[in-house]
Amino acid sequence: MTATTTRYPAAQPLPAAGTPAGPSDLSARFTASALATDSRVTPNADFDTWFAEHRRTNRFEVTQIPFGELVGWRFRPEDGNLVHDSGGFFSVTGLEVMTDRPGPGGWSQPILDQPEIGVLGILVKEFDGILHCLMQAKMEPGNPDTVQLSPTVQATRSNYTGLHGGRRTDFLDYFLAPERRVLVDSLQSEQGSWFLTKRNRNVLVEVTAEVPEHANYRWLTIGQIHRLLAHDNVVNMDTRTVLACVPFDAPGADVPARRPGTPDAYRAALRHSLSGRAPARHGTGQLLGWITEAKARHTFHRRTLPLAAVPGWRRTETEIAHEEGKHFTVIAADVRADTREVTRWTQPLLAPVERGVVAFLARNIDGVLHLLAHAKTEAGLLDVCELAPTVQCLPVNYRDREQPRYLDVVLAAPPGAVRFDSVLAEEGGRFHHADNRYLIVEVGDEVPLADDPDYHWMTARQLMELAQHSRYVNVQARSLLASLHTTW
Repeated sequence: MTATTTRYPAAQPLPAAGTPAGPSDLSARFTASALATDSRVTPNADFDTWFAEHRRTNRFEVTQIPFGELVGWRFRPEDGNLVHDSGGFFSVTGLEVMTDRPGPGGWSQPILDQPEIGVLGILVKEFDGILHCLMQAKMEPGNPDTVQLSPTVQATRSNYTGLHGGRRTDFLDYFLAPERRVLVDSLQSEQGSWFLTKRNRNVLVEVTAEVPEHANYRWLTIGQIHRLLAHDNVVNMDTRTVLACVPFDAPGADVPARRPGTPDAYRAALRHSLSGRAPARHGTGQLLGWITEAKARHTFHRRTLPLAAVPGWRRTETEIAHEEGKHFTVIAADVRADTREVTRWTQPLLAPVERGVVAFLARNIDGVLHLLAHAKTEAGLLDVCELAPTVQCLPVNYRDREQPRYLDVVLAAPPGAVRFDSVLAEEGGRFHHADNRYLIVEVGDEVPLADDPDYHWMTARQLMELAQHSRYVNVQARSLLASLHTTW
């Protein structure tokens, strides 16, 4: 067994409360793009036809197979870990976690180990004075609807260095060129319950020159992407996490509601929450102190285990599964995809046993919308815990023990209190049909303002500023932050 020691780097400095997250002109340009809900470059009707055609006509086949039919993958004899023959891509190993938190303070599980840092990049360019994003209709083997709207570049280091032996990733050179103009650039975590210290570079690069046309790509404003976030399983996780790192200004009071029936009081409170000028329940310095204290308050130890030695999990010819049917399974898949750099391959995929629930509770506090953030510990996070939504769980995991706090509030919310509600998939390159019901639920006095050691109320502006730095906001909270901007 190999022991791992975690060392926690110092937190990165943040702007003081109310300070814009970036240059004001940059925030204004992003906000103008978010307010542009249609475009002459790719009108919404043309996009809908193009995207539906991609889903209908492209030949994609994803078939579950026995582990013995994997090509280039094997269970390593000395530890049972599932590894690739090249030593690249990722592996499935075991992990043991010990904490002093209440409930199941310790557990063991399989986990995906992919130490390399990938690139999630969106190329942006001005048309008619408005920033547009070059978006891709991309197939991933685990996507529920196969094709989803992806960033310009979405590639692991193994892929963009050509380890797969296929063709070069389209538009990659724009993100590697030393003279590129970078607008946003941040290292961000991925699913801490399923990945061991996995991070990706979230980056937006602006160009002014002509960009070659490609049948799988279209230019969209941020407002057009926000429109698509309201639809189930259209905008993929990698697009959402990059957009969550973008600084926006508060929309003006004259901006029309995007969803009929959205209360004026909610929209006014959200504008104040995004402006940074209205009073917050906690200053940014207080929030940073709370996050630091949350990371230091509990003990947290983990070590890798041989996959063959993980207790409570069983391996058959077709899956690695929890003995009680909880959490997830690991399966093998045969993939055929004509539009990918490699047109056929096999690989393992992690498949959750059910759809999850991910939700922020939102409350109007003195005219300012606040979100209830959870300092959540996850097994694979680089820095013990990050800010998560109020609720983030697979309910089946709690069928025989106390359910997560506030889950009952979310599930019992009346329709008139739900400000966002979409089913959104997680990363389809590693996870099979892993989607969550993402919600933003407005609450009132039924949820107290008194702070809990693991929960704090914070404004949308504060969360947006934290998301522009590494290791503060987890990937599920970033998905909801991107979705929050659609509720203007």
